Amino acid sequence: MAYSEAHTAHVDSQGRGTGWGWFLAWFAVGACAAAGLAAILTVGLVLLVLAAVAAGLLLRKGPRNAVAGGLTGLALPLFYIAYLNRGGPGDVCRSSAGGQTCTEEYTPVPFLVGGVLVFVAGFVIFLMIERATRKAPVPGR
Repeated sequence: MAYSEAHTAHVDSQGRGTGWGWFLAWFAVGACAAAGLAAILTVGLVLLVLAAVAAGLLLRKGPRNAVAGGLTGLALPLFYIAYLNRGGPGDVCRSSAGGQTCTEEYTPVPFLVGGVLVFVAGFVIFLMIERATRKAPVPGR
């Protein structure tokens, strides 16, 4: 298989791209890498190594245009941080059986906006590449 054939989107007999599975695989790699960076002081290093190994395998086996899924996956930890800070900004107190616990939370809006922008950007980039790949002539026809 030639280099150009191995690293383009696969197109079936009806001209539809088959890159969504690869996109989701890259999505998982991006989410794993971002979670690894967010948790670098605990399990982050393990997650980063796992993401690097998976990225190496995907770069070797899959189409390169699906790498945009990795960008989309970077949004998941941002959404999680926004969710954790949903009561903020400021001190948020919760009652428990043993009394009351107060924590300081950040404003969730910047994390949510950043997550949405990164999430949408990854999808748009992938769809643009997928559309351009569909319009390109299929090798061997």
